[in-house]
Amino acid sequence: MNRSDKKYGVAALFNSPDDIIKAAKKVTEEGYTKYDVHTPYPVHGMDKAMRLKPSKLGFITLTFGLAGAAVALLFMFWAMSIYYPMIIGGKPFFALPAFIPVTFEVTVLLATLSTVIGMITFFFKYPDQKHPLHDTDYMKKVSVDKFGICIEVDDPLFNEEKVKELFKGLPFESIQTIFHPAEEKHTVLEPKFLGFLAAVAIVVSFGTYVALNKILYTVPFDWMMEQPRVDAQSKSEFFTDGFGMRTSVEGTIARGFIPYEFKGMNEPTVPLSNPLKPTKEVFELGKKKYLSFCSPCHGNYGDGDSRLGENFPKPPSLHSAKAREWQDGNLYHIIVNGQNVMPSYETQLTRDERWAIVHHIRALQKAKNASEQEIQLVKKESLENAK
Repeated sequence: MNRSDKKYGVAALFNSPDDIIKAAKKVTEEGYTKYDVHTPYPVHGMDKAMRLKPSKLGFITLTFGLAGAAVALLFMFWAMSIYYPMIIGGKPFFALPAFIPVTFEVTVLLATLSTVIGMITFFFKYPDQKHPLHDTDYMKKVSVDKFGICIEVDDPLFNEEKVKELFKGLPFESIQTIFHPAEEKHTVLEPKFLGFLAAVAIVVSFGTYVALNKILYTVPFDWMMEQPRVDAQSKSEFFTDGFGMRTSVEGTIARGFIPYEFKGMNEPTVPLSNPLKPTKEVFELGKKKYLSFCSPCHGNYGDGDSRLGENFPKPPSLHSAKAREWQDGNLYHIIVNGQNVMPSYETQLTRDERWAIVHHIRALQKAKNASEQEIQLVKKESLENAK
């Protein structure tokens, strides 16, 4: 690299980490601020010797990380609650637990990108291919086995003779003056450069055309297009009925799903009793499954206040006299078989989950249709527990 007559600074080389630590401390004590230390590997204690302040790069990371979290949450809130609201399994529009993974990923993405870009551009001021230290003997040596320090001309206290005297008072190996590189001018419209761009454009265009229009349609590169699979909701020529989506083989019993002997009947031929004890765990399971599968139509409290829109038929209230007089087996039977527009939930719920829902429905009915005597009894027990 050609050098100009403009000086960049004075640099000195040292042979050991201890020597460069002493040199950094001495330069700092003399009041110099525009200097830098170069070592082939990180040297412990150098930050303290140079009295470096904590980096402000963390503020960039924090700012963009918080911005990423805010943008992700606000976008999902807008999309799910305002622009295109959907009820999925009885969940609220702003289902925060479901949004956490996306929020985390966007937070990490923006924080990482801002850290790298901020470090390269604002702190290191890259790309800087014409830095005065590039391609110098000083930089070649500190990149291998030497340790160096360079005081820049821009330092308010810089005086070349005083800086050299300062270095001579230290265990240095060599001292040299660093010059700025000579200015070089390159025109973008040079014939060689334009020819190179044209050649690159032709090669890339031809290669892209061949790859996308020829190679992808030849064996074995066509495996992504010719896959032995069936897309959802599409027909199939493999099966005689033409349906791509298949139901379970008749007689198949999924693990955890016991066959229901009264399937398809209007009502059970014998009374069915709830085999689950009304424990806290059973009530919690019943509430969870009820809110997921039943509440979109029947409402959170069984009042029949469907959240599916005005065009969807409203189901009857679970607090009617008929529903309260039903046996547990009747409620279970409807869950398995369905009724009117209500579909069967035989494949979505296990046997214990259905009975747990029955327990939860009974709890809702009791809470809304309790007698005066039962209300007074609950109040009395609450006062006793408070004491």
